[in-house]
Amino acid sequence: MSKYIVTSALPYANGKLHIGHLAGAYLPADIFVRFLKLKNEDVIYICGTDEHGAPISIKAEAEGVSPKDIANRYHEKIKEGFDAVGIEFDNFSGTDRQIHYKLSQDFFKDLDKNGFISIKTSKQLYCEHDKKFLADRYVEGICPFCGYEGARGDQCDNCGKLIDATALIEPKCMICGNTPVVKETTHWFLDLPKFGDKLKNWIGTKSFWKDNVHKFIMSWLESGLIERAITRDLKWGIPLPIEGNDDKVLYVWFEAPIGYISSTIEWAKNQGDDDLWKKYWMDENTKLIHFIGKDNIPFHTIIWPALLMGQDKNFVLPYDVPANEYLNLEGKQLSTSRNWAIWVDEIAKDFDGEYVRYYLAANAPETKDSDFVWKDFQNSINNDLANVLGNLANRVFTFIAKFYDGKISKYSEVSDSALELLNSAKKIIREVETCYQNYKVRKATKLIIDLARLGNKYFDERKPWKMVKENKEGASETLYVCYQILEIISILFTPVFPKKMSKLRASMNLKSDFNWDDLCTEITDDVTIGEFKPLFTKIEDKEIDTQIEKLFANLKSKKKEKIVHKEDIEFDDFEKMELRIVKIIEVEKIKKSKKLLKILVDLDGEKRTVLSGIAKNYKPKDLIGKKVVMLINLKPKKMMGELSQGMILAATNGDKLSLLTLDREDLDIGSPIS
Repeated sequence: MSKYIVTSALPYANGKLHIGHLAGAYLPADIFVRFLKLKNEDVIYICGTDEHGAPISIKAEAEGVSPKDIANRYHEKIKEGFDAVGIEFDNFSGTDRQIHYKLSQDFFKDLDKNGFISIKTSKQLYCEHDKKFLADRYVEGICPFCGYEGARGDQCDNCGKLIDATALIEPKCMICGNTPVVKETTHWFLDLPKFGDKLKNWIGTKSFWKDNVHKFIMSWLESGLIERAITRDLKWGIPLPIEGNDDKVLYVWFEAPIGYISSTIEWAKNQGDDDLWKKYWMDENTKLIHFIGKDNIPFHTIIWPALLMGQDKNFVLPYDVPANEYLNLEGKQLSTSRNWAIWVDEIAKDFDGEYVRYYLAANAPETKDSDFVWKDFQNSINNDLANVLGNLANRVFTFIAKFYDGKISKYSEVSDSALELLNSAKKIIREVETCYQNYKVRKATKLIIDLARLGNKYFDERKPWKMVKENKEGASETLYVCYQILEIISILFTPVFPKKMSKLRASMNLKSDFNWDDLCTEITDDVTIGEFKPLFTKIEDKEIDTQIEKLFANLKSKKKEKIVHKEDIEFDDFEKMELRIVKIIEVEKIKKSKKLLKILVDLDGEKRTVLSGIAKNYKPKDLIGKKVVMLINLKPKKMMGELSQGMILAATNGDKLSLLTLDREDLDIGSPIS
């Protein structure tokens, strides 16, 4: 029998969980694991927090505390969020633990010994103000591939491409806001191209992977694999296991996925068997399945498998990587920086955590982005759950209690309508099983609600409220068949509603120790119901209105960032700047860039081309004829294949850029600013 290791991407321990995290990597995995356990499969669900990411260091510096304080704080908050919505791991660890330190260093040593690591002196961004090299998350700028503003120093979230931080356009230090310089530093690199053929052959066996994953991988492979730095210049992290390099730590992208193994080792120790983890990670029959968001696809399908291939131990490679798309919020992209988010711990305080599970499952972003809409959340709970499933349960229990004193007997003959319903139930059981096996929780939830609808339809057609007066045995058959439908649903819906289905089964006097094989559409025993309380409570309009007001209030009340001043300069430095008034005469968009405009200016007869990141704020035709201030003697720079010969001055207000335009007629083109 196959074993399963199921993992979800390690969340950064620098903030709380929001519903986008939940929908992408954690709820789908939890539902899948609960399904496997119902099938009596040998499965462990492994996770933990990523505690060495640069965002943790940045937050620690901003708060004046240690990175460890930040990591510990958010490890607990993240775990509380998971608990609030019933996400159950077999082990939830963290990467700032000695087990993980040793294993990560062992991974490095094996790769080095086996010839997959090289040492290079490379160029890296360095902040002269903060006196440090800037790791990936310490720098942001414009993506050199697609022109996306806010690209990180390691990857662009818009186009998905990996980025050499020195290639960023208009980079800035995330600590002080200054423009960094380029300096040389020595680092250790993973020779990813050496794994190219192995990776292609291995990926060639994964024809069953989701289309979005395949497309992402192929675009990576087609653009060519490159060597990737495996160390960085930081104090917070796992020390490089080479003497004399105390200022180097292992890059977080390298050591974070190793956390899947170190967490499993921790789990084995907690089970009292230190070697138990090997029976999963070193068994070729084990199916290793990674649930992630689409931004993590390259790391889990190319880089992580390469790290495993480079080890002396025969680690199992990923069997499947069911990456999901993004969850939006009220039609807009989730943004923690703008406070446009719903935090898991907060929504779980205001609503039943299993309501959240259901809505996110029913709207899972499996093949395309989906949207969390508060009004739709209300309608789903009120209509699908309260009016359909809850209504079926209420009717069945009420009638059995009122007309049969809580007991009904099995019937000897099955009517045609009952047989039709039970045959439909058999078909739905098979379809739901297939859906769960293939991570299609969205379709699974719809099918189960459809089964409840069929139960209500059968109940309405049979009219037991009339039949009980003339044919009490016939009415009993109706109730018994509907009871069977509820029994089936109590198992089918357990992966989504573990607590509510347990409550339903207790009211039905069904065993609490059950599995998938207990699904049955055959008549078995007489029925005696227990005490029943409604499963679902409708959500009132005022509750949703409060949430909507809160969401938009959070957006408006986002704290204004404190002004960070740059270091003082000498007057002579200022005098070196040549600022002049120019006139815009031509403007056009830059292909493949959402931000940049190509602007031709007139400098008193001299023509210059400037690239400016204002495309989101201005239409080209609206800029023609405007007088603006331009820094003339800025060294020309090539961006997106075009040469920019200066810089037009603009003011920043949040996401908006406003050019400093001049309307006065007495200011001539070419006039100096002093």
